[in-house]
Amino acid sequence: MMPEVTEGDITLLRAEAIVNAANNSLLGGGGVDGAIHAAAGPGLLKECEGLNGCATGEAKITGGYGLPARYVIHTVGPVWRGGRHGEENLLADCYKNSLALALSRGIKEIVFPCISTGAYRFPARRAAEIAVGTVSVFTAAHPEIRVVFCCFDAVSAGLYRLLIRKQSPGNRS
Repeated sequence: MMPEVTEGDITLLRAEAIVNAANNSLLGGGGVDGAIHAAAGPGLLKECEGLNGCATGEAKITGGYGLPARYVIHTVGPVWRGGRHGEENLLADCYKNSLALALSRGIKEIVFPCISTGAYRFPARRAAEIAVGTVSVFTAAHPEIRVVFCCFDAVSAGLYRLLIRKQSPGNRS
């Protein structure tokens, strides 16, 4: 099953799991991370305090608390440092490890934000190419998992839709 795209606020989506573009502490921050922590409430912070942080590219899971999602999968994207420090592989690892964690927990639906493209300054087009490519390979092997990219704005959503169309079987472009 090819990934899907929606535009809006990830904290409002009813899903089995949403992904938090977290920082290494997992204790909240700005952007998506801050919004997820604010919407989930203090239970999320308390559970995250017991996780001892998360390495870049890795993923950890918590409950969803006050969110409409049952679970939050936290992953730490790389800070863009010019592309010469393994940033692309680390970003791909965020998607791979989040998906593997979801699969190991029997989660059949996962929603991703645009990881690392905000404060971490990863170039948006390259990040989208990595996200769509990595997820498409995974879902080809695991078609039982539904993946949605939740983009905060129309420009990002359009980019993800375009890249997904290019990945679609039978596309000649």
